[in-house]
Amino acid sequence: MTAADLRIRPEPGSFRDPANRVFHLGEQVLRGLGPQGTADWQALAASGFFAALLAEGKVCATSAVDPATLPDTGWTTVLRHERIPFVSHPYEWSFGMLRDAALLHLEILGRALEAGFTVKDGSAYNLQWRGAMPVFIDIGSFTPLTEGEPWAGYRQFCQTLLYPLLLQAHLGVDFQPWLRARVDGITPDQLRPLFRGVRRLLPGVPTHVHLHGAMQARHAEASSSAVAAQLRDAGYSRQLALATVRRLARLVRRLDRRGGGSHWVDYPRTCGYTTADRAAKESFVEAAVAAGGSTRLALDLGANDGRYARIAARHAAQVVAVEQDPAVVDALYRALRAEGDRRILPLVMDLADPSPGGGWRGVERAGFAARAHADVVLALAVVHHLAIGHNVPLPEVVDQLVGYARPGGRLVVEFVDPQDPMARRLLANKPAGIFPDYRRDEFTRLLSAHCRIERQQDLPSGTRTLYQAVVGG
Repeated sequence: MTAADLRIRPEPGSFRDPANRVFHLGEQVLRGLGPQGTADWQALAASGFFAALLAEGKVCATSAVDPATLPDTGWTTVLRHERIPFVSHPYEWSFGMLRDAALLHLEILGRALEAGFTVKDGSAYNLQWRGAMPVFIDIGSFTPLTEGEPWAGYRQFCQTLLYPLLLQAHLGVDFQPWLRARVDGITPDQLRPLFRGVRRLLPGVPTHVHLHGAMQARHAEASSSAVAAQLRDAGYSRQLALATVRRLARLVRRLDRRGGGSHWVDYPRTCGYTTADRAAKESFVEAAVAAGGSTRLALDLGANDGRYARIAARHAAQVVAVEQDPAVVDALYRALRAEGDRRILPLVMDLADPSPGGGWRGVERAGFAARAHADVVLALAVVHHLAIGHNVPLPEVVDQLVGYARPGGRLVVEFVDPQDPMARRLLANKPAGIFPDYRRDEFTRLLSAHCRIERQQDLPSGTRTLYQAVVGG
């Protein structure tokens, strides 16, 4: 091991629970536990319900580590977790993804309650993805249940999972910008003004928005232990907690995405590719992804219906398919989930405004650029949308695309000539001559400054060119 491999690196997003902390050691993902966390882990590891969740893949693979194999960490116990292929954030998920994550969270909580345990947290950030399959990662939040204690994570669950779902299902409002704005999610005070009049009676709103908000206001000055004592005195029990979880699960299952149509849903049909163009493009992409041998991570930027992400998945361990339209991502996710896909992770993101760093000091939730170090980057029919549609200077577009690949990684990019019908459609609403440098020869020059171009191919239509390049080559 190198000195860097032996250096412990705390995970910036893991600091809110003093009883345990996630850190990295080389490629290992580890969790340090204090004395109380150790006792909770020992009880959890001996339980049947947790072993079943592990076997079903619903919680991340976890095992204790021999301390003698590690540098001194200062923790009582250290656990090793599986490494999630690509860490994403809830504001990058589609409606169906957020709903399935919420349902898994409730299932795990229900099974924990039945076994005499609970989970301290209820945050959407406690879930990640193996392709289109959600997985619970916050092993440190499991703790033995104290009879009569309410679920401490209920507020987090509402703010980061339930409220965004209600916003989309009842009002047709995309939740992603709301979640991106606040790491702690949407508060009852923010949501209540939107659910007045007859909207107050929509499913889930009376209890989980208005009553919850009123109870929070009523007990704002009371300690959590005092509130718990009041609930115990009122007869609150594990059975009542289980009934609440089951009602929440029924509510979440009934919610579905509401929203207007999107022209991007029909893009594969309206984009203007001829049959020959499409066949040539698919052949080029497949050869490019396969060219470098082992590929751990591929990015498909502007993935739309996932056609090229699926091609990349034949040769890559994990593909992250990024698309700006939530409706398109949701349709792709539902198809992948129905197939049981574990290789393609669809995400909602506008490449002209990619996810920034957020939370405490701007690093608690890493920005997309900090997470994207791909072996292969597909940027097909993207450049013209950024350069013409969003007025991003062409050198900046090239810099961004190259920056998503690791040194030595491959970039597969498509340049759309100004005379292409799609480019002309974008240029129609722009002043004449505004983009004098948007030319194929200039794009080739810029790409060559960052990469070694291995292959270049014009599609049969003559207005689109594909490049296969090695970053830093």
